[in-house]
Amino acid sequence: MSTISMKQRINKTIAAFGLIALPAFAIAEQQAANLDQLLKQLEQGKIAQTKQNQQREADFKARVAEQDNMLKNARTERDNAIATSTALEQSFQANEVQIANRTEALNKRLGELKELFGVLQQVAGDTKGKFQTSVISAQLPGRDVFLDEFTQSMGSSTKLASIEEIERIWFELQREMTESGKLSSFNGEVVAADGTRRQQEIIRVGGFNLVSEGKYLEYIFETNAIAELKRQPSDRYLASARAIAADSSGPVAFSLDPTGGSILNLLVQAPNTRERVDQGGPVGYVILGIGLVGLLIALERFVSLFLIGRKVNRQLKSEQVSKDNPLGRVMSVQADNPNVDNETLELKLSESILREVPKLTTRLTLIKIISVVAPLIGLLGTVVGMINTFQAITLFGTGDPKLMAGGISQALVTTVLGLVVAIPMVFLFAYLNGRSRNIINVLQQESTGIIAERSEKGA
Repeated sequence: MSTISMKQRINKTIAAFGLIALPAFAIAEQQAANLDQLLKQLEQGKIAQTKQNQQREADFKARVAEQDNMLKNARTERDNAIATSTALEQSFQANEVQIANRTEALNKRLGELKELFGVLQQVAGDTKGKFQTSVISAQLPGRDVFLDEFTQSMGSSTKLASIEEIERIWFELQREMTESGKLSSFNGEVVAADGTRRQQEIIRVGGFNLVSEGKYLEYIFETNAIAELKRQPSDRYLASARAIAADSSGPVAFSLDPTGGSILNLLVQAPNTRERVDQGGPVGYVILGIGLVGLLIALERFVSLFLIGRKVNRQLKSEQVSKDNPLGRVMSVQADNPNVDNETLELKLSESILREVPKLTTRLTLIKIISVVAPLIGLLGTVVGMINTFQAITLFGTGDPKLMAGGISQALVTTVLGLVVAIPMVFLFAYLNGRSRNIINVLQQESTGIIAERSEKGA
């Protein structure tokens, strides 16, 4: 098969060379002087071409043998590779079986130790999380690194825990418990509320709180930094922090956070009185403005009625009529009208009392109006706050309660502010109205006494 095809390929090659040689013959034909010379040239060219083709055929046959050798070598290499692959595959399967057998044997030999290592891994992971949030790590940093490496090595199931590692976990747990019952101080860098950093003495109260210079601190594990709380708790808590910093030799009352700072952070985030008032918004400010106006009016009325009452009491004890008080002005009507009859004098006394009444009861009605209007404005703020709440629910849904807290806070704060203003206004109105009525009653009693005394003299 190969010989026939080889000859065909040689013939095709010779034909191709013949086609290529045609232009050379055409050139020779152009250069031949005559037909005989051309025929001679063709004959010489044919002879030369035949020799060349024979040489090529010999070379090709020689290369065929070489390619046969190369093919034979390639087949030998392939057979060797297949044999190697088969051997490796058999070895792999044998190793798999051996690994499975040894793993099973290892599990049997580990027995309870495997459960112990599982518990160790779990304890190490839990302890690592506790150390990351413990304020003791502010004084003893880096304790979680060993636990992290131990947990990862135990999770790989290729390494067993050593006695030294088990004792190290025991030591760290024991040290955490021991340090949580100690009051210790150390120097460290503290980030102040304004962002400045400085070295200062830090007092650690067990595993609960960090204080320094009378202020509470927090430990930030992510940056391994100790920072002052942005907002400090109330003075009574700060007083205990200052006391423990001033004298740590004896018992000192201290407000500690058993959660290690979580409750303290929530406590300082609670709004103060000013922030609660601000939550009422514009409606809350209007209520407070009205309340302030009512308070100023009540103060002015209290002072005026107090001074008028003193003058009236002094007039009651004096025989000399003075016109600097309502009672004196009423009593002066008798002296100004000595010759009128009793009925006319009674009418003039009533007229004088009526002139004094507006002076005594002026602006008291405004206090009463404020006591009624303040709760109504608070109710208006409640409605506005609820509208804001429903708008937040419409836009953002109910997934985040903080988005609804603003409207609810406004509703509740305005209600509280309305009641805070209304309740004192009611008491002030009742008190001031009572004082003014007492003075008016005195005027009426003295007026009636004047008429009665004159009637007795006339009778």
